Amino acid sequence: DAPIYVEGHTDSAGLAETNLVLSLSRAEAVVDALIDYGIGPERLYAVGYGASLPIAPNDTAAGRAQNRRIVFAFEDIAR
Repeated sequence: DAPIYVEGHTDSAGLAETNLVLSLSRAEAVVDALIDYGIGPERLYAVGYGASLPIAPNDTAAGRAQNRRIVFAFEDIAR
């Protein structure tokens, strides 16, 4: 079973350190939910990126909302 990386992101509002903690907390909450749904915890990895990887400008409310997100990354393991 391939590892699943749950990546938390924030907008740029607030302090960088606070955003890192918040993004990791978001990712950990999703990992906990996935475990509750039966996905093995040995496959799940929570990662927090804070505001370092925006997908939209942070100068509008809509852009900030897009940047507050969770991304799932699946590692492909050749067998």
